[in-house]
Order: sequence, then C-alpha cells, then structure tokens
Amino acid sequence: MQGIQLYLVVGAAIASALVGGVFYAFSSFVMAALQRLEPKDGMTAMQAINTTAVQPGLMVPFFGTTLAHIAVAITAISNWENGVSAWLLVGSLSYVLGTFALTAAYHFPRNNALADTAIDDPNAPHVWHRYLVEWTRGNHLRAAASMVAATALTIVIVNR
Repeated sequence: MQGIQLYLVVGAAIASALVGGVFYAFSSFVMAALQRLEPKDGMTAMQAINTTAVQPGLMVPFFGTTLAHIAVAITAISNWENGVSAWLLVGSLSYVLGTFALTAAYHFPRNNALADTAIDDPNAPHVWHRYLVEWTRGNHLRAAASMVAATALTIVIVNR
C-alpha cells in the first residue's frame, strides 16, 4: 500500500475516529444529560440537536467518510494484498454497515418520529423515554463500528 491509497486509508482512519468520537460523546454524556431533564425539555433539546446535526459540520465528515470507505474497499479488492486488504475490508465494512447503514435504517426513522411528536402530546413522555433507550443503544453500536473501522485501518498503516 502506497501513494494515493495510503493517503486515502489515513484520511478514512482519522475521519472514522472523528465520527466515532462524536457518537461516543453522545452515548457517554449528552444523552445521559438529556435524560435528566423533564421529558418536554429533553425532547425539545434533542429535536433542536437533530435539526442542527443535518448541517455540513456533521454531514460532510459523516458522508465523506462513507465515500472514503467505499473507495478504500474498492482499492483493497482491486489491489489485493494478503492480510492488508482483509483489514481494509473489515474497517470499511464496519463503517459503511455499522455506522452509515445503521444511521439510515435505525436512527433517521427514530429522529423523524421524535420530530413528529408534539411536546404537549399526552404520549410524549413515553415516546421520549423509548427514544432515549433505543436511540442510545443504537448509538453505542455506531460509535463502536466507527472505532473498529479506525482501528482496522490504523493496524494496516502501522504494519505496512
């Protein structure tokens, strides 16, 4: 592995760690803090966070890292090196499936359902509690998948 592929792998590793760090922060203290609030206040805050999250500050690293991992997987397959390419594929699949696909299939629908729930809805506290549990559980997985991706690519970089 050399040249552009090396730079691509280094960039994808760093970006995976960045995205994983964002998800880790949410799992480790942001969601816990929101849970301490009254349901209507927690919901209001999370609805604002979800609106803000779909801005370039998160979306560029999130989607850019997905594209980088797809490119890493393609280069790993097209320039197969025993051992190295397997680690690259593990890292890329971990990010694309465990971070990107999980977000699309699991988190976006929950975020949309929360956005569609009015704060004064009598069922809002139940919706909020369920959201907290389910969303955070899935977010732990996203954080771990991003970190697995960063680790797998770093193993390749260090051992090249």
